[in-house]
Amino acid sequence: MYRRALVALDGSLVAETIIPFILDIAGPLDLEVILLRVLQPLPPVVVEGAAYVPAGDPVAERIDAQEYLAPVAIELRNKGVRVTTEVRSGDPAQEIVAAARDAGADLIAMSTHGRGGLGRLIFGSVAEAVLRAAKIPVFLMRTTEEEVARRGQREAVR
Repeated sequence: MYRRALVALDGSLVAETIIPFILDIAGPLDLEVILLRVLQPLPPVVVEGAAYVPAGDPVAERIDAQEYLAPVAIELRNKGVRVTTEVRSGDPAQEIVAAARDAGADLIAMSTHGRGGLGRLIFGSVAEAVLRAAKIPVFLMRTTEEEVARRGQREAVR
């Protein structure tokens, strides 16, 4: 039986489509939920023959990620779910698998962006890499940005 689920969120509305599923199963399973946001460092860029690492503020990025997770955690807590949050930096797929292992999670749940063909080739697939590397079950929900936009329009009409 599942006791602890790691839910990977990337800050997008597509990623958040997994939340209703988690709410549906968390209560009946008495599931503890770990919300994870992985910050991906910017890769070095070659400028005039020298490597240049784009400047970013890692402290501010971490704070932004924590502020993003906080209301999601509050929503889950308000519905009676035990929840913690975590922010990591690095390769998203590797960090998701490592966080699940470190937390003793027995389920990883995440949405995919539903990219195929050229988009998948260019952007890669974090979900596919997690699925290949994880030693525990991975629940994937495929959702596209277009589907999220259509849902938003329907909800705005109501």
